[in-house]
Amino acid sequence: MLKLFTKSFWDVVARIILRNKIAIILAILIATGLLASQWKHMRFTYTEANLLPDDHIVNQEYNNFLDVFGEEGNLIVIGVKDTTLFTVEKLNAWNKLSQSFKNIEEVETVVSISDLQKLVKDSEKEQFALEPFIKDSITSIEQINLLQEELFQKYPFYDNFLFNKETKTVRTAIYLKKDIVNTAARKDFVFDHLIPKISAFEAQTNMDVRVSGMPYVRTLNAQNIVDEIGTFIGLALAVTSLIFFFFFRSFRATFISLIVVSFGVMWTFGIIGFLKYEITVLTALIPPLIIVIGIPNCIFLINKYQREVKLHGNKVKSLQRVITKVGNATLMTNITTASGFATFILTESQLLKEFGIVASLSIVAIFMLCLLIIPIIYTFLPHPKDRHLEHLNKRWIGGFVNWIEKMVKQKRITIYISAVLLLTFSLIGIFQIKISGSLIEDMSKKAEFFQDIRFFEEEFNGIMPLEILVDTQRKKGVMKLSTLKRMDELEEVILEKPELSKPISVVSLVKYSKQAYYNGNPKYYQLPTSQENSFIMSYAKNSSSDVDLLRNFVDSTRQYARITTFMKDIGTDKMENIEEDLQNKINKVFPEDRFTVTMTGKALVFQKGTKYLVKNLAISLSLAILLIALFMAYMFRSLRMIIVSLIPNILPLLITAGLMGYLGVPIKPSTILVFSIAFGISVDDTIHFLAKYRQELIANNWKIKKSVYAALRETGVSMFYTSIVLFFGFLVFTFSSFGGTVALGALVSATLLFAMLSNLLLLPSLLLSLERSIANKEVLKEPSINIIPEENDEEDAMENEK
Repeated sequence: MLKLFTKSFWDVVARIILRNKIAIILAILIATGLLASQWKHMRFTYTEANLLPDDHIVNQEYNNFLDVFGEEGNLIVIGVKDTTLFTVEKLNAWNKLSQSFKNIEEVETVVSISDLQKLVKDSEKEQFALEPFIKDSITSIEQINLLQEELFQKYPFYDNFLFNKETKTVRTAIYLKKDIVNTAARKDFVFDHLIPKISAFEAQTNMDVRVSGMPYVRTLNAQNIVDEIGTFIGLALAVTSLIFFFFFRSFRATFISLIVVSFGVMWTFGIIGFLKYEITVLTALIPPLIIVIGIPNCIFLINKYQREVKLHGNKVKSLQRVITKVGNATLMTNITTASGFATFILTESQLLKEFGIVASLSIVAIFMLCLLIIPIIYTFLPHPKDRHLEHLNKRWIGGFVNWIEKMVKQKRITIYISAVLLLTFSLIGIFQIKISGSLIEDMSKKAEFFQDIRFFEEEFNGIMPLEILVDTQRKKGVMKLSTLKRMDELEEVILEKPELSKPISVVSLVKYSKQAYYNGNPKYYQLPTSQENSFIMSYAKNSSSDVDLLRNFVDSTRQYARITTFMKDIGTDKMENIEEDLQNKINKVFPEDRFTVTMTGKALVFQKGTKYLVKNLAISLSLAILLIALFMAYMFRSLRMIIVSLIPNILPLLITAGLMGYLGVPIKPSTILVFSIAFGISVDDTIHFLAKYRQELIANNWKIKKSVYAALRETGVSMFYTSIVLFFGFLVFTFSSFGGTVALGALVSATLLFAMLSNLLLLPSLLLSLERSIANKEVLKEPSINIIPEENDEEDAMENEK
């Protein structure tokens, strides 16, 4: 029976590939066509990334809130900070703009200055009635002055909701229908109605309108993701192909590589469509990632082919050796890279699971495409010309390899001291890393909608809702005066927090009712006494359904109440302190046996999700290290060799983590990915080096020094080429408008650069220092998975001697 991944196995694979060229090409084209037919199932996400498992307590609390009050992220606000607004013409234009949204199908309700109504007492009927501040259109400046006096001085109920009385900033609230907030209809409303109407208003009045709210921000942010996919694919192709051509100076080799990675991108989109996954900010990174990861595969295969051709001139034999000698090593490197991504599958976050599944399948696919397409295309092409092989004799790359070899031979102690110093430096930096759970931190800082977020933070203390759900555990429990007083105590704590906006709840409405009962006197804007409460409640009960303002703050059974506040974009530490202060107050004023009070909201759920991911980071990274250690165990069956192979790859991760601490780059969903991705990729160089080292050990009769230097000379060039391609390939992501993507690209690039130097300097140094311990034929017996075919023929000896 044919043993997997041995020389005989790869000999058979090589024969199958080279003898069935047409059939394999047709199979690839058919598979590509089938996967392309799945592109129609691709869709872009219309919801925020939920980083927590569905059964997590925080998600359960949030879903419980949605069951009671419905979708909370359905508010879009438009605002103006301009003194010229308070003129007859412009204020009427503003009110007209606000009213124009009411007839749009996706809109549930609109609240603007023209919609504001006074709650007044009707003594004859003993009930409350609503009376508009503006009965018709504004006709005089006197009306505007009276309106400002009433709104800014007499009615605190509306303060900080539709206006800021200090800066005279005015805004309009547009509530979308809750059932369309997470659908494509939201996007249609924003691009087909909201933006055109605002643009027309700005052109008419020469005023700057600010727009924000989670539906608007999410729509524009999602559009940025869509726009960047094509940009990154183009940039990745351009950068990697330019570097490839610079190294090989061959249009033919460059074009072949572009064909391979283009098929890889098409297969990736097909996998996403076949699995019916949404394109998120993470899965959008995979197509350009496949380009960046696929090009190094091409480099190793094409470089090996050209070396073989230069050695003996036989094209067919060279292609066969490409498959038999490099195929297995390339398979193992791609498996380790895929393993780095696949560890995310084991997390309980659906977002990361989908990313891990698509990325790992795509990496395996690009390996298969490289192994099949490159040898087959070269069988149809003529023998490489001398100019195609000139790069193998470049002096500058030879000088670089000579410098590496000299350092390993003569400066081993210097290498170890440098590694220890870097490790110490990194450990200090690691303790300075902070965690960020901000919903908007990774959004484009240059985008207009991001500037508008900052505007509303400054004027109204934020746009991200923080909800507090109060369950009184009995019907009509909310309207008890004792419950209202407890809620009022909690709201006092919220008012003390500059990061939170003025809370909105039934408490404010009851205070407004007392003010109305006392004929609008603002000094009575407070909770009623027990005696006053009975009179005021009787007025409220007699009022018509049009005056039922409670429906937004209390459920129909009057058992549940909500306190809504909006928060600024603050760090995780501040958010945790605020959460702790609020929770302490909740525990103090709401007895657990009588009330169930929970804090929730999208911003809080996201922040909790970030902390959850940080905990999972250690698990996913540990699993990646364990999987790769198992691959090394199959190669060498030696604990010492496993440790030797892991050290050069763990050190770069620690250096990167240290840099994050020193540079103030926080741990967040985007930067969490860095470590598993970088480790899975950087270990490829280790595998290629050790694979060649093992082959040299066999060819050189277990002479370690000779084997190490021979492996260093042959793999050093390819390792340098691939590391440079990966470095600049990931650096492409720094052109993103998303802060998280920029950080991901820069950090992975830095890690891979450190990993290259570590594998070229530290790894061979460790092998030479431990040569007596590991130079044992017993531990180098052929394992069950043989990483490199064991050949020791005359041509290998000639190549080694060369």
